Amino acid sequence: MADPSSYRPKPGQIPDSPGVYRFRDEHRRVIYVGKAKSLRQRLANYFQDLAGLHPRTRSMVTTAASVEWTVVSTEVEALQLEYSWIKEYDPRFNVKYRDDKSYPYLAVTMNEEFPRVQVMRGHKKKGVRYFGPYAHAWAIRDTVDLLLRVFPVRTCSAGVFKNAARTGRPCLLGYIGKCSAPCVGRVSAEEHGELADEFCDFMTGRTGTYLRRLEKQMMEAADEMEYERAARLRDDIGALKKAMEKNAVVLADATDADLIAVAEDELEAAVQIFHVRGGRVRGQRGWVTDKVEEITTGALVEHALQQLYGEETGDSVPKEVLVPALPEPLEPVQEWLTGRRGSNVSLRIPQRGDKKALMETVQRNAQQALVLHKTKRASDLTTRSRALEEIADALDLDSAPLRIECYDISHLQGDDVVASMVVFEDGLQRKSEYRRFQIKGFEGQDDVRSMHEVITRRFRRYLAEKEKTGEWTDGENALTEEDGRPRKFAYPPQLVVVDGGQPQVAAARKALDELGIDDIAVCGLAKRLEEVWLPKDDDPVVLPRTSEGLYLLQRVRDEAHRFAITYQRTKRSKRFRAGPLDEVPGLGETRKQALIKHFGSVKKLRSATIDQICEVPGIGRKTAETIAVALAQAAPAAPAVNTATGEIMDDVEVGAPGTTAGSPEESSTADAPEERRGQET
Repeated sequence: MADPSSYRPKPGQIPDSPGVYRFRDEHRRVIYVGKAKSLRQRLANYFQDLAGLHPRTRSMVTTAASVEWTVVSTEVEALQLEYSWIKEYDPRFNVKYRDDKSYPYLAVTMNEEFPRVQVMRGHKKKGVRYFGPYAHAWAIRDTVDLLLRVFPVRTCSAGVFKNAARTGRPCLLGYIGKCSAPCVGRVSAEEHGELADEFCDFMTGRTGTYLRRLEKQMMEAADEMEYERAARLRDDIGALKKAMEKNAVVLADATDADLIAVAEDELEAAVQIFHVRGGRVRGQRGWVTDKVEEITTGALVEHALQQLYGEETGDSVPKEVLVPALPEPLEPVQEWLTGRRGSNVSLRIPQRGDKKALMETVQRNAQQALVLHKTKRASDLTTRSRALEEIADALDLDSAPLRIECYDISHLQGDDVVASMVVFEDGLQRKSEYRRFQIKGFEGQDDVRSMHEVITRRFRRYLAEKEKTGEWTDGENALTEEDGRPRKFAYPPQLVVVDGGQPQVAAARKALDELGIDDIAVCGLAKRLEEVWLPKDDDPVVLPRTSEGLYLLQRVRDEAHRFAITYQRTKRSKRFRAGPLDEVPGLGETRKQALIKHFGSVKKLRSATIDQICEVPGIGRKTAETIAVALAQAAPAAPAVNTATGEIMDDVEVGAPGTTAGSPEESSTADAPEERRGQET
């Protein structure tokens, strides 16, 4: 625990201007990001008598070891920079709203030649129109199923679309009239695009035009005695009305607005958002957060606005945002929202009428969400705390291991040997810090030696990062502002868990001792009897079967095993699919596909001249020479045989990109180089 006076800036050093400040801990990890209209006044509040600080603020300033700031021109710039740094550094003491799920959207891919209607989650893509979010994916599918009667837009995947175009036969939806079947040319790209536009117009709330048009067509069909056509139009009108009934009108003036409500207590806050478009509730979402800092309702609303609109532009930001309390100061937030939308945005508290009544409904939803969260979370917090305390007692640790790292080795009979590192903080997974390793020091099967290599590499990197941050110097080599994010291996655990027994534990302890690290505990969890092994102990520690500490260690070990075996299988499958082109250095997937598309097969490419290879777009002469040499050195593939007729298929070239496992050429190809995203390099 640090004394805030030890890193308090000297009087006069802090500027009296708008800016963003960051508190860092002893490992140079950013633990809090804040903004201020006056940096001098705001930071002075943190360096007063500890007894006068809020408990959470006191915990933050005693965890921190330094503070730094960046001056900006306006409060709007400070708001934008604060949002960017919170996203980048993920500070532990900032309010972070976490969805309990990924909310689905109804998306129309207007950026494609033939737009597709589908369910989408995750980050929004350019050129795609989104409607929602919805609480459940089935609600989207029900709505789409009703609307496809009137707007038969394509819903199939790219593979199904291409296959239908190749065979000349549409899918089932094309036969039953719920798809206009552009894949077989029933409608042109322009006609299908118009259908997609009409679908989007209906989803945005412009429903009256289509209903009146269909009713007029139905009456005309009836007057002309085309009763079957009139009946179909009647059913279409019924489908549209049924789809409209799914979203009741809540605001009569066809308002486009988002309503945000907050329910809070001393420890947590729940936020609920209703998305109203065309006077109808089109979607709902909610978050619950721990109040890890002393914060007002207006500040909670400000953080919610950053979370909602930080990456949105245009119509995704509504004209009107209704909130229970206004941020202080209001002008920078309103100016920021206006900049995101490109036109004026009204941010206000509803005072009367339908909007206030709807806000009360949103508030009740927020209150119910907080109550439900607390009933689920209370036992969870208690359980995790008890588990960490039990582990500390069983392993004789000085304090509860708030950060646990677990390592596992995976291979298939000595081939494709890999390792995993998973991280649990406060008893919860921290997947952003998972890492993968390839065993490089030797070949073959030796789990003990592999464990020693992995622990050595991980903590050698930790020592290197520690030296870079200046912890061993006077701070002259501290991280620059651009490099301020936590590095891969810069944060040490309190406990290292290895999947295995006494030999693996001894190897891990030996690796740490060789590096001079003696302040990190090591243990192993053996699968056979779930025994906990400690270094230099002949007998294991046996935790009770009902122990929460044992359950937590098992979850950590099982997650490491899952992560390792997933990587090992991916690595193996890539090796099985490898062909001779994978041996060409610097030749990526795009140029491989271009070569195969140009020549038709690897066999024909092997017989081509260098000048002919140079004709492929993106292939220069030097690359063509490299390809020719690599293919000449590769063993020719055995001829493929049609198992039904016994015929030798000369035109089929095995080992081309996309070759499946078990092809004749696989046994003669070397392991393909692969991308190692997310693992130690």
